[in-house]
Amino acid sequence: MFELIGISKRFGATQALHPVDLRLAPGHTTVLIGPSGCGKSTLLRLMNGLIRPDTGQVLFEGQLLPREEGALLAVRRRLGYALQGGGLFPHLTAEKNVTLVAQHLKWPARRVRERLDVLVELTRFPSSALGRYPSQLSGGQRQRVGLMRALMLEPEGLLLDEPLGALDPMVRAELQADLKAIFERLGKTVVLVTHDLAEAAFLGNHIVLLREGRVVQQGLLDTLESHPADPFVTRFIRAQR
Repeated sequence: MFELIGISKRFGATQALHPVDLRLAPGHTTVLIGPSGCGKSTLLRLMNGLIRPDTGQVLFEGQLLPREEGALLAVRRRLGYALQGGGLFPHLTAEKNVTLVAQHLKWPARRVRERLDVLVELTRFPSSALGRYPSQLSGGQRQRVGLMRALMLEPEGLLLDEPLGALDPMVRAELQADLKAIFERLGKTVVLVTHDLAEAAFLGNHIVLLREGRVVQQGLLDTLESHPADPFVTRFIRAQR
């Protein structure tokens, strides 16, 4: 679904990404992992056009990511995007957060309701809480609302930036299991950012380990453990354990 060719990105004096080549297989979950500041979230934001690379190309479905805002918006609507904490609008109820874009696109009310019902069942969100505001929801519930919003338009792919960060370990474990079941059920292309190796191994088909804006190694966790491409790979795995 995505192919990144020689992309790099600088923010002021900081080189967030050195030239990176990366191809993400459709229908798989690719996990971007590495220390803070290694370029994980920057890669994700480049994929949906929130920022532009300084060099290189971002291809979506074999086509260059468009620069014209209208065409780029059309691509973004084919991709669900969720942030740590859900990134919800505090003045809107859970239901309004989920259905906002669909209503903006003038979906018929019946279609909106049917899709919402599907997502409530899929994410195991209590329907009784749809009328609550984000401040009235638990951290886990806010994450589920964020996921429902990302899935509302039936996207072809999901971009998830630390979707389970800063949660209680028990809640996080429950949501990990639910996410894995959702990924398997939907069979979509997923790109997930995390700093947690166990989470990456549990959720991902393919792990991409980054350090200081460069891809150090990618593949299955077993491969990273048994055939590390760099001493950093072994240090990172040992530190996580």
